[in-house]
Amino acid sequence: MELVTVRLDIPDGTNIILGQSHFIKTVEDIYETIVNTVPQMKFGVAFNEASGACLVRFDGNDEALQTAAVNNALALAAGHTFIIVMKDGFPINILARLKEVPEIVGLYCATANPVEVILAQSEQGRGILGVIDGSSPKGVEDAAGKEWRHGFLRKIGYKR
Repeated sequence: MELVTVRLDIPDGTNIILGQSHFIKTVEDIYETIVNTVPQMKFGVAFNEASGACLVRFDGNDEALQTAAVNNALALAAGHTFIIVMKDGFPINILARLKEVPEIVGLYCATANPVEVILAQSEQGRGILGVIDGSSPKGVEDAAGKEWRHGFLRKIGYKR
């Protein structure tokens, strides 16, 4: 077994969600979940099929985001994983609904930060061990930082 890291390509102004699923129906169910939850969201989703033809299955409503999702799925090359690349909405808008999709086993990350995926590679294939999402802490929030956080969340409409 070999350990491998892959840096995801997250286009400017987008967020990603990386997860694991278990069935080819994943792509269609994620598509329906997103458009029924946040209709204006632009996205691409790609799913690495782990048996049969072992293809990258994909869909979405934005060609560039579909391409980004497919390219990331190919770079990961881990079976039964999916990636959503999105804009005009945020992961927080769809995470709860994604957790209701029957095929989804788990979620690794939802972020706009740089992401490195840690994979194990064997003769059979690849599997995700975990992710490095963003950077390590550089300190502890002080009063000014807390005030900034409170203001920011209200400015973007997440708190009143």
